[in-house]
Amino acid sequence: MKIRIIIADDHAIVRNGLRSLIEHELDMEVIAEADNGRDAVRIALELAPDVMIMDIAMPDLNGIEATRQIITALPRIKIIALSMHADKRYVMEMLKAGASGYILKDNAYEELARAIRTALKNHTYLSPQVTETVIGDYVQLALAANGSAFSLLSPREREVLQLLAEGSSTVQIADCLGIGVKTVETYRQHIIEKLEIRSIAELTKYAIREGLTTL
Repeated sequence: MKIRIIIADDHAIVRNGLRSLIEHELDMEVIAEADNGRDAVRIALELAPDVMIMDIAMPDLNGIEATRQIITALPRIKIIALSMHADKRYVMEMLKAGASGYILKDNAYEELARAIRTALKNHTYLSPQVTETVIGDYVQLALAANGSAFSLLSPREREVLQLLAEGSSTVQIADCLGIGVKTVETYRQHIIEKLEIRSIAELTKYAIREGLTTL
């Protein structure tokens, strides 16, 4: 039986490249693709793949939050993070969310199949550059949490903050998350109080800095 894989990345050219790499492996197959984090969660819950390749920077719901939601619902799925960045904050939060690996896009050609096989053996795979950047202080950062959005805000508050930063209105956020407008306003007020940031511009800067979204 082949290893069933879902690719989640908001760039079609990247998805096509990853699909091509995977299709060269006789024991692997791509069963679906997603171009944003929210669809990645939905498709994962529908198809329950063996492995997901998850871009970190995606619209609507970033890869870190998508990974957290998928692993919470289906802990047996192995998720390999894919990123342009070896920043230790991204790596730390992705691993805390439950990812089984973290590879850089520049290294995907050489490392993707190896990372998938390593994850399926219940081991963690990190690109060498990521290991060099992170391993020395990963444990310390994980314990301290460093006052990040992932320790200050609840998962739902982080979702609302990402959507706010990406320009969604209160009504659009309510529709996207399936909650009431007043509930969104309550979450927004909690975010403002916890972060002590009141302007949308500053909230957007904070969301980008914390890796919840990108420009």
